[in-house]
Amino acid sequence: MASPRLRYGRYSCTGNVYSLTTVTLDREPFFADASNVAILVEALRFVERKGVSHSFTWVVMPDHLHWLMELRGGTLAECMALLKSRSSRLLNRRLERRGSLWQHGYHDHAVRSDESLHERAMYILANPVRAGLVSALGEYPHAWCRWPL
Repeated sequence: MASPRLRYGRYSCTGNVYSLTTVTLDREPFFADASNVAILVEALRFVERKGVSHSFTWVVMPDHLHWLMELRGGTLAECMALLKSRSSRLLNRRLERRGSLWQHGYHDHAVRSDESLHERAMYILANPVRAGLVSALGEYPHAWCRWPL
């Protein structure tokens, strides 16, 4: 993954919508286990309850997360740090392990006002289809979207 800093010329701004991808350390497939997925989903909801994010869609792949969200408070770096910290702490406890769970950094794309949020969400939801994990949109159990398929 890229540097933990936002790409040159990019700034995080409250109210902006971002498409984010973050990957587990060494692409370890921690999220092939549904119990681990539940912990990550709870961490996503925790960040939202804290008022930092507003989720539009997410897909938890075996070794990474795709997340479309609006930044509601703080910076994007703080939001991702909160998500990674909470999920790492809880997963490490469950798995009786120590150390990093996530690679440093993340990929971010600020969604421009002329892009359709719904189209971006559908693109994210199609990741398991493109990866060959399921054959059709809506079949993957570790995905969520504000809009009906």
